[in-house]
Amino acid sequence: MTSSSPKFYTIFLFLSLALLLFSTWEVQADICRKRSKTWGDPCFTSENCNRYCIKSENGVGGICMSDGIGFTCFCEFIC
Repeated sequence: MTSSSPKFYTIFLFLSLALLLFSTWEVQADICRKRSKTWGDPCFTSENCNRYCIKSENGVGGICMSDGIGFTCFCEFIC
């Protein structure tokens, strides 16, 4: 019985380490940004844009970004 104890502890340690490594990996979804199709005003606050994209365009978020002329609302979606 004493000769199997080191083997048991080695296997236990290996499995514990493997579990720790696998549990720390996070799966991150890619986020795509698209100009809002229905936003009509200049975008001044990202909070309003964020709420609008979630409610009106079924996005996961929104942010005010420059479109070359001014700032407009870009909605974020999972790619």
